[in-house]
Amino acid sequence: MALLNFKKSAPVETTTTPEMEAFLKDYSIEVMPRTAEKVDDFRALLPKGTRVYIAHIEGTPIEDMVKTAARLAKDGYKVMPHFPARIIADEATLADWIARYQGEADVKQALLLAGGVATPHGAFESSMQLLETGLFDKAGFERLHVAGHPEGNKDIDPDGSMKNVDDALQWKQKFSERTDAQMALATQFAFDAGPIIEWANSIKANGIDLPVHIGIAGPAKLQTLIKFAIACGVGPSLKVLQKRAMDVTKLLLPYEPTDVLSALAAHKAANPDFNIESVHFFPLGGIKTNANWAIQNGGSSAIPAAQA
Repeated sequence: MALLNFKKSAPVETTTTPEMEAFLKDYSIEVMPRTAEKVDDFRALLPKGTRVYIAHIEGTPIEDMVKTAARLAKDGYKVMPHFPARIIADEATLADWIARYQGEADVKQALLLAGGVATPHGAFESSMQLLETGLFDKAGFERLHVAGHPEGNKDIDPDGSMKNVDDALQWKQKFSERTDAQMALATQFAFDAGPIIEWANSIKANGIDLPVHIGIAGPAKLQTLIKFAIACGVGPSLKVLQKRAMDVTKLLLPYEPTDVLSALAAHKAANPDFNIESVHFFPLGGIKTNANWAIQNGGSSAIPAAQA
């Protein structure tokens, strides 16, 4: 990926509203080691201090994860690696990973999740088991995020209900009350604001006061999004993409999350106590594309490379 030339390029023109600007404040984004390698300089794309999640996909060596974390931390980003329970063999392995991240990248934040693996590699199968080890508290982690599922998860609830997901949320809520670490729910992406708002309100009514960092798919080709949405088990809001795919005038146009985010931003502005605190982007169409879209729609601009 070519480095942006800030000396010759005009400033990115923004088309935003105060509501959207407020909603995109302090957004986060996700990368993988292999996608991060394609970025010459993150400082030309993301504002300093952005929280960057590092997705740990099955088969990715821990050395590559730690190397990516160290690079991002050096560039001034808040690094939050994934700890997928089902690919961690045992407690000793978990302790080793924590030690590596802290020793080489001073990591103090983590996203704990089950991981998209059908058969656990060892002792763990849920984020709750990782939390129960006490290793994150012992290591002084300041922030721990756990997964949220606005449209359910058939890996967790094969019958299509929300029972196991909701039970897990109650457990995570109780854990948050006995840890010093800040906790939040980082959710799977969805495409329709209505179900998101309904879910967020329902968990709050059920006593879950963990702030929500809502997952949003960044700009991408429609076919790419549909493929990822089906693979990730996205629920009712998948119909938004399917309806778009039936419109030949929109089929070849890239999808942008403008509608869903505008609706959520307007709801947040009208309801300041709404429990969605932040936006978390899945850059399915590329990090550069997503970062530039965020800037154009109200997110903070990156620091020009010459000034970084």
